[in-house]
Amino acid sequence: MDIRDILTQLTALPGPPGLEAPVVERAGSLLKPFVDNVAIDRMGNLLGMRASGCPHARLLMLDAHLDEVGFMVVGHQEGFLRFRSLGSVDPRVLPGRVLRLCCQPPRFGVIACLPPHVQEKADSDNAIPLDKLFLDVGMAPDEARATFPIGTRAVFDGAAFALGLGQEPGQGQGQGQGPGQVSGHALDDRACFAVLLRTMELLQGQPLGVDLAVLGSVQEEVGARGAKTAAWAVSPDACIVADVTHGCTPDAPRHKTFALGGGPCVGVGPGCHRKLSSGLLEAAKIHGIPHQIEVMEGDTGTNSWPVQVTNYGIATAVLSLPLKYMHTPVETVRVDDMENMALLLARYIQSLEGEV
Repeated sequence: MDIRDILTQLTALPGPPGLEAPVVERAGSLLKPFVDNVAIDRMGNLLGMRASGCPHARLLMLDAHLDEVGFMVVGHQEGFLRFRSLGSVDPRVLPGRVLRLCCQPPRFGVIACLPPHVQEKADSDNAIPLDKLFLDVGMAPDEARATFPIGTRAVFDGAAFALGLGQEPGQGQGQGQGPGQVSGHALDDRACFAVLLRTMELLQGQPLGVDLAVLGSVQEEVGARGAKTAAWAVSPDACIVADVTHGCTPDAPRHKTFALGGGPCVGVGPGCHRKLSSGLLEAAKIHGIPHQIEVMEGDTGTNSWPVQVTNYGIATAVLSLPLKYMHTPVETVRVDDMENMALLLARYIQSLEGEV
């Protein structure tokens, strides 16, 4: 499996919260060869099941969300569109960006920005609030209103691309630098769904002691809704949530970020079941897999938070992929971190013998 190709396929399709169907369908076709069956539930979640064949086997669910931060049209003004965010977006990164509007055929708009020549001096150092921004779609007022009615969704535009081409392993300088970096929008969290695909490929044809459910959940960015309903329906004995965490850059606080190239991060804290977390750490040590430890003292900010308290309670762990520039059009990950994350999941799952 070429992880870069998988990322290109998954990020080429729009999937703002509530409108994930195109990427869910593509993800389902990629998952199908590795599971016994694939289904899409009422909420729009993708679910693949692989039975171990062992009598009375426990069920382990692996989750990565497929939605991305996005935008929704809320009004019109002189041919420009007013919009709000779906999920958390920093207004500072928006002026001058290109958005892809989710319609047929796809259309594009640019977020208006004042040139420095006409800005007020007092405004030059301030971020423009989201409700003061406009999307320029290059249309007359009536045409814009008819083409993009209120409720039209949009996402960041742009294809995933490689960083550091031509670098050999070991040539990168500093934390977060090195070979095999990929940048683009929606890597939160489709990079982790690609990890789950790679995990299932590593497990293909291998005997397992537990049944597996692979969840591509929806609406995580607006309240972890898809994972919550799927956890009720599937009712697994345990769940490992694969999501991204903050990657280290020179301007970021070191105690809140993690090195790209340092391997996946195993979560520890009240939202992470101790037996699952310790099992992942033990598998990493036994097999020599690079890894980091992420302290999660409260809400993990992932699907693990609602899954943990679903039904009578589900043993839940968090495994995170370091990512730079979260919730921007240039989210960046390292492919070797993804490979190590998939390897860790596969080796841990292979160590389970009917009990989670």
